[in-house]
Amino acid sequence: MKYKLFLFDLDDTLLDFKASETLSFVRTMQELGLRDGIDGLFRQYQAVNLELWKKFEEGSVSKDFLKVERFRATFQSKGLELDPEAASRAYLESLSDTVVLIDGAKTLCATLAGVGKVGIITNGVESIQNRRIASSGLLEHISFVATSEACGFAKPDGRFFDYAAKMAGAFAKDEMVIVGDRLDADILGANRYGIESCWFNPARAANESAALPTYEVASLGDIVPSLQGLAVC
Repeated sequence: MKYKLFLFDLDDTLLDFKASETLSFVRTMQELGLRDGIDGLFRQYQAVNLELWKKFEEGSVSKDFLKVERFRATFQSKGLELDPEAASRAYLESLSDTVVLIDGAKTLCATLAGVGKVGIITNGVESIQNRRIASSGLLEHISFVATSEACGFAKPDGRFFDYAAKMAGAFAKDEMVIVGDRLDADILGANRYGIESCWFNPARAANESAALPTYEVASLGDIVPSLQGLAVC
């Protein structure tokens, strides 16, 4: 295998963020005393959260603003008099302790750590992501964690990938590969930085974006054969 540095997105690539997010949101609302209408509220929260993360990745809002505003805007849209700051604190605390691995994540990281360096690249909240990685059982296979908070720039900004590469050490660009589930952040970022990429696409969604992955896989178990140049059916 030609690759020696493997840069992995965390959420919905190695960890099942959707499962963790759902559990944490429900727990948070119950902690705030809400019992009814949580499913509908969660759908509204997801829509608000998605738009705010897009703005964060564009550099138009800060992460501290995002963490509270997603709850404030959600509550306001439903006419709920709940404390968005309390909701943000409770949600992030729950998210730290709610870790669900994607099938094959541990085996994949262990295998690639035997070939080269495995690094995590994430736009998520740094303190929360570090706790989640520690709880996941993946930490022993991870050489470093690069966060947008520490860098000052977020995926897909090329400066973030340059920051991650410098954390890794001396690797040529043709020895690096990014693995992630998001075309607009992970794969587009790889394209802009000039390195190869693997799109983790378990839903087998169509690529209607400008991002061009080098490889595309539907399961983590397909990644090593793909990177080795073997056909994956």
